[in-house]
This record gives sequence, structure tokens and C-alpha cells, in this order.
Amino acid sequence: MKQVVNMYKKMDGQKRLAVLRLELDYELATLYEAMVENDETKKTECKQKLEKLRQEMVRLQSVN
Repeated sequence: MKQVVNMYKKMDGQKRLAVLRLELDYELATLYEAMVENDETKKTECKQKLEKLRQEMVRLQSVN
């Protein structure tokens, strides 16, 4: 039973990693736009979101 639960957790983690990659790509594109526009506020917000996404990705990768 424990193996079945672990298998489902691993599958959920892999799905979340795929979504995280898409979120990272979007946020990087947003950061690029902010850099082109020289919008410091938007750049700071993007960097903070990217850091949170990075931390979640590292955490999920260490579990899988």
C-alpha cells in the first residue's frame, strides 16, 4: 500500500514539475519585457516569483 501511495506522489510531482517549467518560461519572458522597458518594479516582482518557482522546483526534484 505504501508503494502505491509513493507512486502517486511521484506522478503528482512530475506533473507539477512540468507546470513549473511553463511558469518559469512565462516569468522569464515577463522579466525580459521588464528589462526592455526598464521597469524596475516589474523586474523586482519577476525576480521574486522566479526565486519562489526555483525553490519549489529544487524541492520537487529532490523528492523525485
